[in-house]
Parts: sequence; C-alpha cells; structure tokens
Amino acid sequence: MGTNDLFSKEIGSALRLGLLRGSTMGALRLGIHSRRRQLRPLLIDFLMLLVAGGATEAMSHLLNEPAMPVKWVTFFGVLVLALFGIRGMYSDRLRSHLLDEIRSIVSTTAVATMTVISLRVVLENDPYTAAQTAQTFILAAVGLSVGRTGLFIARARAISRGVGGRATLIVGAGRVGQLVAKRMMDRSEFGLRPVGFLDNDPLEIEGAAVDLPVLGASWDLERVLEENEVEHVVFTFSTAPHAVMLSMVRRCRELGVSASLVPRLFEVSVERVSVEHLGGLPLLEMRPIDPKGLQFLVKYAIDRVVAGIAVILISPILISIAAAVLITSGRPIFFRQRRIGLDGQEFDMLKFRTMKGSPEASGHNHGHWVFETLDAGNSLIAEPNGNGNGNGNVLVNGNGNGNGNGHHEHELVTVGEPEAAVSTATLEETAEETVDTAEEDRRTPIGRILRRYSLDELPQLLNVLRGDMSLIGPRPELGTFVRLFEEAVHRYGDRHRVKSGITGWAQVHGLRGNTSLTDRVEWDNFYIENWSLWLDMKIAVMTIGSLLRWRED
Repeated sequence: MGTNDLFSKEIGSALRLGLLRGSTMGALRLGIHSRRRQLRPLLIDFLMLLVAGGATEAMSHLLNEPAMPVKWVTFFGVLVLALFGIRGMYSDRLRSHLLDEIRSIVSTTAVATMTVISLRVVLENDPYTAAQTAQTFILAAVGLSVGRTGLFIARARAISRGVGGRATLIVGAGRVGQLVAKRMMDRSEFGLRPVGFLDNDPLEIEGAAVDLPVLGASWDLERVLEENEVEHVVFTFSTAPHAVMLSMVRRCRELGVSASLVPRLFEVSVERVSVEHLGGLPLLEMRPIDPKGLQFLVKYAIDRVVAGIAVILISPILISIAAAVLITSGRPIFFRQRRIGLDGQEFDMLKFRTMKGSPEASGHNHGHWVFETLDAGNSLIAEPNGNGNGNGNVLVNGNGNGNGNGHHEHELVTVGEPEAAVSTATLEETAEETVDTAEEDRRTPIGRILRRYSLDELPQLLNVLRGDMSLIGPRPELGTFVRLFEEAVHRYGDRHRVKSGITGWAQVHGLRGNTSLTDRVEWDNFYIENWSLWLDMKIAVMTIGSLLRWRED
C-alpha cells in the first residue's frame, strides 16, 4: 500500500471513529469493569463511616457524655464522601499509593470536621460541639484508613495471583511503546496487563524487550477493544496522523475505556505542573525543584537533626554491634570505602565489618566487575588494580555493598539508547587465597546477621551527621564505576546533584542489587526533580516495610 493510500485510509478511519457511535451495549460492556472498580471504594468508605458513627455513639455512652446528633453525623459522612469524589478518590488511577491514600483521607476528613464545627457554632449553642466532632473525625479517619488498607491489600494479592489486572492496549509499537509494555510487565503493582499493540506500521525492533502481538491498526480500535475486553489504553508515539490519534482518544472516552497519553517530552518527569491557555491551546508549565535551593538546605538540616536523635536513641544497639564485631573480627570495627556523593565529591562511607580478613591488607572483599555494552558488544573494563587501563576486570577493595545492603552486583551498560534496559552481570566473589571462594563463605557469623537485616548500614548515620550523606537520596557508588557509568548511562551524572542517601526512591521500589541501572537512575532523578518533605516521609515509611524484602537469605 502506498503512502498516499495509507494516509487516506488513516483519515478515513478517523472519520469513521468520529462519526460511528457503536452499539450502546458495546459501550456498556467495555465500561462496566471501570464502574465496578469505582463502586468498591465508595461502598467500603460508606461502611466505614457507618462503623465510625456507631463507634462515636458507643464511646459517648461509655464516657457518659451527650452523643453527637444523628443529623450532624449524617451530614459529616455525606460531606466526606462528596469531598472524596471531588478529589478524585473514586476515579480510576494507574496506581494509588496507600500512604497517599491515607494522607488524602486525613486531610479530607479534617476539612469536613472544620466545616461541621463551623456550622454547628453558627447554628447551635452546644458546648460539646468541638469534642464531639473531633471524636467523630478521629474514628472516621481511622476507619476509612483501615478500609482503604484492606482494599489495597486485597488488590495487591489479586494482582500477585495474576488476576485483577486491567487489560491494557498500547497504541504505537515503537521503542516507547515497547518500553511502556516492559514497564507494565515488570511492575505488576500498577495493575495493567498489556494485551498487545495497535499500530498500522509497527517498527521492526531487533531483540524487542517484550513479545506482544500487533492486534490491528487504528481503524480496528473498537473491534480490538471489544474482542480483548480492554479496560485501559495507553497512547504512545505512532505514525498515525494527529486527527486519527485524537479520534481514537475521543472514541475511548465514549466507550467508557480510560486512556493515558505518553507526553512527547516524557523524560521531563516533573509532577509540579500548571496548565495555562493561549486561547484553546494548553501550555504546561513545569516547576522542578532546584537542588541548590532553600528546600534542600532545609532537607539537609533536618537530616542532621534526625540522624543525631537516631544515633542517641539507638546508641545501645550501635555499641552492642561494635562490641560484637570487635570480639569476632578484631579491629577495625568499621569498614570504610570511598564513594562519590554531592557534586562528584569523594567521601568515606562507613559500614560495620561483616567479612573475614583485613580490609587494609587484601580488601574486605574482592570483586570482578565485568561491563559489556549490549548493542555494540564493547566492554567497559579496567585493570584489576582499579586503575582503569582497560584490559580485563575491575578488582575492588569493597565490602560487597554497592547500591544496597550486603552485596554489590553491577550492571551491563547499554550505550546509545537512553530508554534501553540495562541488565546485571554476574558478580564473582573471590578471596585472596582462592579465586572461587564465595562471598557467603567469608562472612562472619555476626556479619551474616548484620547484613540480613541491613544493620551494617547503621554507621552511615555518622556520615549524615558529618554532612557527607543524607538520610534519603540516591545510593552512592564507587568512583571507578561512576566514571564508566557517566559515559554509558543516560543522565547518570544527574544523580550527583544532591547528597547520596542511606535509602532512596529507587531502593524502596526494589531497584537495587541485580536490577536495571537505567531504571534506577530514572527513579533517582525523578526523586530529585519532585522532592518534597512528604516524599521523604513516604520513603522512610516504605523503607521500614522494605527491610524484610531486602534481607539476604
């Protein structure tokens, strides 16, 4: 088919998509799953508010105080549900984070509480107004949070069993479409299950990351949606004309199928966006955080205060671990390793020793790091002494701890394509006497426990107090590898705009150890450009939950 014929067919499909309305039953069938998902949280919230109302009445009787009038309890509940709806808490979202849900619940119920108190003060003269309404607020916030937590856990379990994920169609089978599909398959927690691509002229990609079929072209949209029971559509980059893409988006809306669009400049991952208009033309104004601005100065000050308090509170634990290391391994108690932090500056990162041998004499652990480019087959390698002369392996005096706790596994680096996935090479642990000695054989008994529960990382609180590190930020890397990664991995050097952290946004999402370096860099830069105190608090809470997943067997 010639280019002109293809273009004409595309425009014809746009006209058909714009004019045809399809069957009412088809639209209802495609949108019914979305309505069910929206109904579940509404029913849960309604039940939790009923429970909170009953608990308020019971507590009033126990305290022998007048109960809050039923009319105001009812008004409070209706107002909360209405505010939830206004804030979009019953609409389909790709991923709803539990901590964000709880924060929204607390803030929304607080607004409802203040509204009720204000109205009662104006309309009534009841001395128990504040106490009764505050009691209702606390019970409602707790009940709603428990209900949403249960819903979140049930959804996560269903997705982990391979059910409950929304069938998702990807428009555009090029590199960005492939990247979107791979992310969906790698991160099932988003609840999106890709079923295939829609593209009339799919790009031939050698060694494609995913093996999904091309289900049709733009004029097959409605058929593909119905046959595959698609609930969500992601529009990436395609050769289809603008009018066709616009018509497909509108048709999805008419059929009750939710849709997402990958922006043209998707690498600019900034959440603080305001929309201005030039007539009917929208302009997105992005406001990224300045790593050199006042916000990060406040962050670093808070880091030092929190680290100081933490050191004082856990000093008995630190002293006990230090004594155990001294008894089982002798001196030195701490292992020091040069890492790269803010603005490329080197610093000594501290850990408790967990391995046999003398770090000064032979290195706490020797590692052979093998780097190969996936697209060109060229190796990024250095001398065994770490001087980087390019003829073999990199031999590092390390603690076996690279981007996480207890092991340092490195990446095969892809050059050229920023969005290409980077896989991890196998780390061969060697001892001074025997090349094949495994890392686990060199751990001390106390070292196994420390690394299992990440307790060997606790001395990095001292790094935070000294100003070398932050509590939360990108994990620091060895200088030898930083120089290689900066040349091979897109935007790797941007991680050094802020201080390195003990934990970070990438780590709490499982991107550590044997994971994609490009993904890790992407998540680290997202953290920097969208930083807030709430984001740090969320990462801190998520870190506690992640420790069980991080521990080594």
